[in-house]
Amino acid sequence: MTESSPAVETADRAGEPATSQVAAVPPPLPNGQRAPSARIATDTPRPFVVSESKPGATTAAGGPSLEQPDEQAQRSELWLHAPSWLTSMVAHLSLVLLLALLSNVQRVYEPSRDVDVSAQQGADNGAGLEELQGEVMQVSEPLPLSDLTQSGPQVTDFLGPISAELPKVDLAASIAGGGIGGEGAGGAGTGDAIGNSLEMRLNNNNRAELVRRGGGTPQSEYAVEQALHWLAEHQNYDGSWTFEHQKSPKCHGSCRDPGYAPGKIAATSLGLLPFLGTGQTHREGHYKKTIDLGLRFLVRSMQMQGNVGSLHELGGQMYGHGLGSIVLCEAYGMTHDQTLQVPAQAAVNYIVAAQDNAGGGWRYVPGQPGDTSVVGWQMMALRSAKMAYLRVPPVTLQKAGYFLDSVQGDKGATYGYTGPDAKRPATTAIGLLCRMYLGWKQDQPALVRGVHILSQIGPSTDKSSIKNNMYYNYYATQVMHHFGGYYWEQWNRVMREYLIHSQSKRGHETGSWFFEGEDHGGPAGGRLYCTAMAAMTLEVYYRYMPLYREESTKGVPGRD
Repeated sequence: MTESSPAVETADRAGEPATSQVAAVPPPLPNGQRAPSARIATDTPRPFVVSESKPGATTAAGGPSLEQPDEQAQRSELWLHAPSWLTSMVAHLSLVLLLALLSNVQRVYEPSRDVDVSAQQGADNGAGLEELQGEVMQVSEPLPLSDLTQSGPQVTDFLGPISAELPKVDLAASIAGGGIGGEGAGGAGTGDAIGNSLEMRLNNNNRAELVRRGGGTPQSEYAVEQALHWLAEHQNYDGSWTFEHQKSPKCHGSCRDPGYAPGKIAATSLGLLPFLGTGQTHREGHYKKTIDLGLRFLVRSMQMQGNVGSLHELGGQMYGHGLGSIVLCEAYGMTHDQTLQVPAQAAVNYIVAAQDNAGGGWRYVPGQPGDTSVVGWQMMALRSAKMAYLRVPPVTLQKAGYFLDSVQGDKGATYGYTGPDAKRPATTAIGLLCRMYLGWKQDQPALVRGVHILSQIGPSTDKSSIKNNMYYNYYATQVMHHFGGYYWEQWNRVMREYLIHSQSKRGHETGSWFFEGEDHGGPAGGRLYCTAMAAMTLEVYYRYMPLYREESTKGVPGRD
């Protein structure tokens, strides 16, 4: 069987207990408390109102008033004849106490004044990012957080204060140099300067140059534009997407091939990522309202406990959290919107806390021994966090490397699902991409062999040995793009043209994709999943800057 796809895992692998459908119910929080919502209710406190007591008045409990009429009259008379200095002192003390109480109200984040609060036409606007702290989200299940924050090293042990100041970069000079800071020269690709890759997307001229240099075409860019339009047309009024896209208010069943997987957070994250990849944000761009509503939905959905924020949901599992974390980190890194800083860092902290301490991986629920598929999305999220200059503990990345060691074959050229297995192309692509992020140089022998293996398999199409596996295509395309050179040129030509020509041009489905093949995400995630994955694959030219500046010819016959 092929590797599982995000948020659509329906059963565990053969021979393993089918535990992926149900998220484990965590132990209760200390002292019977429930995990608080990401939005703490902060409605303006109503002043204490003391109603006038009248003869015969009763309390709320039905008993007589504790103060008799003559006692009340005496108190009123005493207050009226009190010296002015006493009256002033009491009033000022009361004001000071009230201000002190208000200053101690904890907020998950401060409201942004820059976020576009307009909603789609005819939509139920819902709460904006700046209004969320006035709402409390009800949850039916306690979050799997208490055991994460009570045992083992605390997230705060690794994290220092978050800096609100992000480095700047000369984008034009960066393109001319072929890379940015820590992303070039065959380095680890994990230095601070990698954050500027997100800013590269914001400039249309820079993006056009990256398309030209990377091998994109006007036709590939038009396909991405069509995909964004289709995605926007299938957003729900509350800002979310679902894999059952036909239920969206503008579709009404006009598009075929819906998915069946649960997990609104995972679907919403997949819906948002292609927009962010093209440099669209909730502040700028044709689809800023669409993105704004989607971000609001994700932040409303986050559940907080201390500095850890969960997007973990039943059905979506850690897939949904990893995808949502990528969205929040990218949106924050592209806009520097302080409204998103705390939710983004809290999502990263959850990934840190959910890691399997023994094996270094991630799977369906926190602390579970990992599999390469889930690990891939968490590593992508940590990568996005570093690009946004958020805090990622080095020990977390080190442990992830240990997990990759446990599932590698051929000394690191291939990667299996939960153990070494050379016959899994998708997990091999995931493993190689993670190794690149963790610092493997371009001339690493295992990396060169792995890239050669992927090139021999080639892109997954309707005519390849692996039929229409977009999950494999998504990861393998990134590996090839980062590696560059001959391998990338050969790969890109096939992958690009296949996606351009397989995009739907039928009625309301125009701009979307649906593939039937060996990808679990096809039937479970439906047309929404296929469209998001295909669009992001075509965005590879500018979604991430190449990790290695010099194009590789190593391992290519006649080009060494």
